[in-house]
Amino acid sequence: MKRLIPYLSLLAFASVPLWLQDPYLLNTFITTGIFIIAAMSLNLLLGYTGQLSLGHVAFFGIGAYTSALVSLGFDVELIGGFRVVHEPWPAWSGFVIGTLVAALCGYAVGKLSFKVRGAYFVIVTISFAEVVRLIALNWVELTQGPLALTSIPPMTLGLPGLGSLDFYSKQSNYYLVLGVAVVAYVVIRRLVYSRVGRAMVALKENESLAVSVGIDVTRYLVLAAVFSAGIAGAAGSLYAHYLKIIDPDVFAFIYTVTIVIMVISGGKGTLAGPIVGGLIFGFLPVAVRSFAAPEIQWILYGLLMIIIVFVLPTGIVPAIEKWFLTPRKGPSSAESYQAKVRDTP
Repeated sequence: MKRLIPYLSLLAFASVPLWLQDPYLLNTFITTGIFIIAAMSLNLLLGYTGQLSLGHVAFFGIGAYTSALVSLGFDVELIGGFRVVHEPWPAWSGFVIGTLVAALCGYAVGKLSFKVRGAYFVIVTISFAEVVRLIALNWVELTQGPLALTSIPPMTLGLPGLGSLDFYSKQSNYYLVLGVAVVAYVVIRRLVYSRVGRAMVALKENESLAVSVGIDVTRYLVLAAVFSAGIAGAAGSLYAHYLKIIDPDVFAFIYTVTIVIMVISGGKGTLAGPIVGGLIFGFLPVAVRSFAAPEIQWILYGLLMIIIVFVLPTGIVPAIEKWFLTPRKGPSSAESYQAKVRDTP
């Protein structure tokens, strides 16, 4: 039964546009799905290596800006009067390049910052996100600064001999996000259950013991950072092409907090945790918006998070697995024998 849950869940998600006609709720599904992909990428770093990154939104924003700029084109002057002119490319190439650039930035940050641990690593990631945000805000010639990049083309997919498929409608964007989420899930699952994934978990559980058996700490942590940043960049690219506008607010710290909440509440270190946590905290604002003011919404948001942390400290998914999916063992033969002796007159 446990093996069927991912396939049944995928079937349920694939059926949503068939029965949901409300464009507002479908839009909520799309944006929530994008942030679930970002949460899945952070879970790879936080849940399987134990490294908390509070600057993860930087890779999300890098993917968004890179993909948008590749699709729109740009003409920018660099040092010494040297100009770089880029003609617009198809949106799918922006998606690929945005993912690769985010992964490359993840490699650079991981290579530099994984020499430190704990609070120092958190400070490094926050500082990196703030630096990237300031670049996006002040490099007006390239990013338009606070004026935002507008008219970003929708995602397109070239099909040989069949032309191109344009993702204009909400239904098509929903399936696009679902497809990317499935690919990200499969990639993370294959990585986690591989030798590399076992090494990551070993580093999380007992780094000293892992080092003693020959596991290269920096190598595996950097590898996790590369995959994590690349998947976050893919989510950012989807975000930019769906909204068709992007500004420096995409680097806001609240997005990192939201992603972290999705991972921790759902259950870090589990494949389904970011999905469950993402659905809850993605639709919670929609559920309370009809009867609560914005200030009350944030209070309810925080209260729910506190309740989950106190009642389910390991997260929702591990608790469900413990309650329903773990087979209950019957009494041992010795216990049965003792009970039989007690009941015998």
